[in-house]
Amino acid sequence: MNDQAEKLRNRLKQSSMTKEAKTIAVVSGKGGVGKSNFSLNFSISLSRKGKKVLLFDLDIGMGNIEILIGKTSPYSIADFLSGNAYLEEVVFSGPEGIDYISGGTGLSQLIRMDKEAVDYFTNSLSEMLKRYDYLIFDMGAGMNEETLSILLAVNEIFVITTTEPTAIMDAYATMKYIHLADPTLPFFLIVNRAGSPREGNETLSRLGEVLERFLSRSPVGLGILPDDKSVHEAVKRQIPFMTFNGKSQASKGMALIAEKYLANIGTGTAGKEPKSFTARLKQFLYGRQGS
Repeated sequence: MNDQAEKLRNRLKQSSMTKEAKTIAVVSGKGGVGKSNFSLNFSISLSRKGKKVLLFDLDIGMGNIEILIGKTSPYSIADFLSGNAYLEEVVFSGPEGIDYISGGTGLSQLIRMDKEAVDYFTNSLSEMLKRYDYLIFDMGAGMNEETLSILLAVNEIFVITTTEPTAIMDAYATMKYIHLADPTLPFFLIVNRAGSPREGNETLSRLGEVLERFLSRSPVGLGILPDDKSVHEAVKRQIPFMTFNGKSQASKGMALIAEKYLANIGTGTAGKEPKSFTARLKQFLYGRQGS
């Protein structure tokens, strides 16, 4: 392990001018709002825009990404963390040019790593991320300290909700939890399965007003995805809905969301260098070891 870590450090020094991928965590307050489906199809939308995307499934125990694409991978991130595979071996080719990593039970193992293992993991990941433009984490539903280790390290948080009152309240609770840990992390809001554009916009406005009133935050409303029958059919066939029917209303809505995101509309971060995800993650994991 020591020799491998030293080799990684040397390669990192040689490629220090290369930027890491920008990191996005996709969260929801509750399950069943279409978070994994969004993560997958948003990744495909970025890929169609010429971006290199790595999708990391951290919805532990569910494996939703593999279900949605109809694949089963022989390795997950847990195999890398346990020393049974190299990081390159747990990355697999997905649809339309994206790559993905299956989560397995890796999140718990990540928190329990010792200092040497943390160095090896973060150095390996840092080198790999130089090959991508975006790393997208499909997080599990709910919040806990293990989830927070990832969330506090990423550049941006995408929050998925539906128009249901319970989903809206859970989405707010999720953002409040993250805000209290780091009030600087940008929030991007997406309303899924909206019955109409008006219903979707009202949900975006309601959530935005609540965050402004109670947290003094101004989230970016990225867009609305309609309740589309083609999405349900695509899930049944285990095909991303962007691939299944690119002319559907959901696919068109996703394309608009990707365009708006890439244009940095309303973020106030255009032109700023994103912080290093692996450096922040390493700092947090070191802190966890001392707690």
